[in-house]
Amino acid sequence: MPISGWRIAGFVGMSLFFLTPGYAQELPPIFDQVPPQLLPATSLARLPQNTFLESIVATPEGDLFITNHEAGKILRLNSQGSLSIWATLAGKATGLVRTEDQSLLVTGVDPTQTQMVLRVDSTGQVTTLLKMPEAQFLNGITHLAGSRYLMADSYRGAIWLFDASQATAEIWLEHPLLARPDSNNPIPAVNGLKIFNNILYASNTAQQRLLKIPVGSDGKAGDPQIFVERINLDDFALDSDGNLYGATHIYNSVIKVTPQGSITIVGQPTVGSTAVAFGETPADSQSLYVVTNGGMFLPPPTGVEEAQVIRLQLDP
Repeated sequence: MPISGWRIAGFVGMSLFFLTPGYAQELPPIFDQVPPQLLPATSLARLPQNTFLESIVATPEGDLFITNHEAGKILRLNSQGSLSIWATLAGKATGLVRTEDQSLLVTGVDPTQTQMVLRVDSTGQVTTLLKMPEAQFLNGITHLAGSRYLMADSYRGAIWLFDASQATAEIWLEHPLLARPDSNNPIPAVNGLKIFNNILYASNTAQQRLLKIPVGSDGKAGDPQIFVERINLDDFALDSDGNLYGATHIYNSVIKVTPQGSITIVGQPTVGSTAVAFGETPADSQSLYVVTNGGMFLPPPTGVEEAQVIRLQLDP
C-alpha cells in the first residue's frame, strides 16, 4: 500500500545506540585529504526524521527493496517512483539479499532480542526460517553459492554460513580482524559483505578497515587480510571492474575504492548513509542507489534529518 506523508521524488505522497553530537568532534578526520569527484545526485524519496533505512537491493524488474530497521518493515520503491510497505516483520529488519526465486532473505532480531533469519516471498509473505540465540548481531548478508549465504555477526566478530534450503547456520569464520576492539563501543565490527572474483570483501566499521577474505573452491574461508585501513564503511557494492562503492554512515558520504585501494568521495552530503546498490536493469545499470537514516546514529549539529533514497548517476 502506498504510504501517505512520505515524499516521493519531491512530492507528498529505536532502540539503537546513539552517539552525542559532541562525539563528532572526536571522529578521526580520515577523509579530509580524500579528493571529491561528486556524481550527480537525485533524491527519489524522503521519509520522516528518525527513519532508519538500513539495507537496499535492486531487482531486474526495476524495483528497490529497503529495510526500515527500527520499524521492522521491508519497503518497495518501484520503477514508477511509488513507495509502499512490502512486508512487516515481528521485530527489526537489518540485512537484505535477493534469492534466485525472487524471495528476500532478511537478517533481524525478534521482540525478545533473539537474532533471526527470515524469508519474504515474491508476494510479501514473511516466514521465519531460523532463530539464532547464539548470534549477537546479525547484519550484512550476501550470496555464496547455491542455497548458501554468508551473514556478518557484528558483535560476535564472526561470519555465519547460512543454508536457506536447510534453515541451518554454522560459523564460517571467526577472527580478531572481524571483531570489535572495544566491546563497550556500540559501533558494529564486521558489517557489509560482498563477493567478487572469489574474494569476500568485508567492512569492519569499528576497526575502520576493509578486509579481503579468499573463498576456496570448496566455499571455505581463507585467512583474512587487511586491504584498506583508516576507512569507515557500512555496506557497499562492487561494479564489474572491481571498484567498490561504499556508504560511510557517520561520515555522511559515499566513497569509491579502486582495486588498487585509492579512495575518492563520490557522494556528499548523504547524511547517515548506510547502504548502496547498483541498478539491475539496462536503463539504470549506471545508477547507484543510496539509503540513509538522516544521521540517527550521530546527528549533525542541526539535528536528525529526513531519511532518503538517493540515486547517484555514474555516467550521463
